[in-house]
Amino acid sequence: MHSYPDARSVVRDLVPDEPVMLNRPHAAARAAQFFAQRFPGTTMYAVKANPSPDLIVLLWENGIRTFDVASIAEVRLVRALLPEATLCFMHPVKTIGAIREAYHTHGVRTFSLDTLEELAKIVEATSASDGAAAEDLNLLVRLRVSSEHSELSLASKFGVDLVDAAPLLQATRQHCDALGICFHVGSQAMTPFAYVQALDRVRAAIAQASVTVDIIDVGGGFPSAYPGMNPPPLEDYFAIIHRHFEALPISYNAELWAEPGRALSAEYSSVIVRVEKRRGDELYINDGAYGALFDAAHVDWRFPVQALEDDLTQPLADFAFYGPTCDDADYMKGPFDLPADIQADDYFEIGMLGAYGAAMKTGFNGFGAAQAVVVTDEPMVSLYTGTRQEPKRSDNVVSLR
Repeated sequence: MHSYPDARSVVRDLVPDEPVMLNRPHAAARAAQFFAQRFPGTTMYAVKANPSPDLIVLLWENGIRTFDVASIAEVRLVRALLPEATLCFMHPVKTIGAIREAYHTHGVRTFSLDTLEELAKIVEATSASDGAAAEDLNLLVRLRVSSEHSELSLASKFGVDLVDAAPLLQATRQHCDALGICFHVGSQAMTPFAYVQALDRVRAAIAQASVTVDIIDVGGGFPSAYPGMNPPPLEDYFAIIHRHFEALPISYNAELWAEPGRALSAEYSSVIVRVEKRRGDELYINDGAYGALFDAAHVDWRFPVQALEDDLTQPLADFAFYGPTCDDADYMKGPFDLPADIQADDYFEIGMLGAYGAAMKTGFNGFGAAQAVVVTDEPMVSLYTGTRQEPKRSDNVVSLR
C-alpha cells in the first residue's frame, strides 16, 4: 500500500475521481499499546468495528491477543489470520452450526448467552460425538444495563433483565468451567459513571444468584473524540472500572475483560471526498450513507472535516451533504463546517472513520469503490497523543492554517 505524508499530498498525486481511504497504522498501533498496557485486565478487540485484515494483524502485533467475534465469518477470518489468538464468540444469539464449528474446528471456548434456550444450544453444540458434555467452556451471561450515558443505545436487543438473571446464572454455572457476566453500556459512553451503574447491577445479580463468578466483561462503549463529543481521558474509565470490579463479590482470581471496538479503530482511517455539486449550503459529494458515512446519515454523527484546497479563504460555514446515490436517504445533515467558498471539484477530508465507516461501505447504486493508501500524519483528533482540544474549542473543523 502506497504511503503519503498527508491527505493533501494524496490529492496532488492522484487527483482522484473516487473517494480515497486514508489509513494510519501508527494511530491504531498506539491505541492498541495504550489498552494493552493500561487497561487493568484483558482487552479484546470487537472485530465488527473494523474487520480489515491489516488492522487485525496490526492490533495483534501491538499487544491485543484476544478478539471479540460476533459471527462464524468473523471466527473464520481471525483464526485464519492469527492461529494463536484467543477468540470469544460474544453474540448472544448463534446458530447451533456456528457454535459447533467455532468450538470443534476453531478452538473457541468462550461464548455469551442471555437465555436458557441459548445455553441449551451451546451445551448441545459443544458436546462430543459420544454425547459427553464439554468441560472447558467459559460462558458469560449478558446482563441488560442502561445506555443512558452513551450516544448510541445497546440496551434493547440483548441482555437478560436483572429480575430474571438469577435462574440463568445458576443454570449456566452447571455447564461451564468459568462463569462470567458481561454487559454493554452502549456505544460512545461519555462518562465513566456508565460503568459504575452497570457494575452495580452486576453486583445485584451475583447476590441474587449466589453463584461464584470468575469473569467480569465490561464490554465496549469506550469512546473516541468527535465534534461535540469530548470524553474524559480513558484512564478515568479504567480506574473507576477497576475500583468497582475489585469490590464485587467474585472469586479471588476473577478476571476483568473489556471489548473496545471504536476506541481501537476510530483513529485508523479517514476518507478524502470530492464535491461534485453545490446547492446553497448543501454539498453533493462522492461518498455517503451507503459508503463510509452510514453513521453521519442514520444517527446524525458529526465527523471532523478539513478542506484540502489552498485557495479557500472565506470564513467557515455550515453545510449538509448528499451522497452520490439516487436515494434521498443518502443525506447527512451535519452541520459540517467548511470554508464558505468551497465549490464543485474541491476536495476535503472526513476524519475518524476507522470504526464502522470502512466496515459498512456497500456497492449500492454502483458506488462504493475506494482506493486505500497509508498516510503518516496524525488523525484530526486523538485520545492518545495528549493533543485533544479542550471542549470549549473543539468542533468538527480542523484548521490547516
